[in-house]
Amino acid sequence: MHFICKKQAVPEGGALRIELAARPPLAVFSLDGRFVVTDDTCTHGDASLCDGEIEDGIVECPFHQGAFDIATGKPVAAPCAIPLKVYRSETRGDEVFADLPTT
Repeated sequence: MHFICKKQAVPEGGALRIELAARPPLAVFSLDGRFVVTDDTCTHGDASLCDGEIEDGIVECPFHQGAFDIATGKPVAAPCAIPLKVYRSETRGDEVFADLPTT
């Protein structure tokens, strides 16, 4: 498990973009006290999902209004068709960790 961020850095109902060395950017979403870590880049275009609208566990891409279920990564609105990568995550105290593949 890799340390991602402090819980308080992620606004409730919002997202925080995380850039780690030698890997694509991540998004950390805070949903009703639960933290979900995904890739930050939309699978349809080069857009940061952290800049998208978040409502009811869905994030809308700011470029083409495609959308994903944050918890599962499943596309829920066109033009998005490729699932978003969601990483197994956990909290320890006030920190968020994620199981990231070795690059």
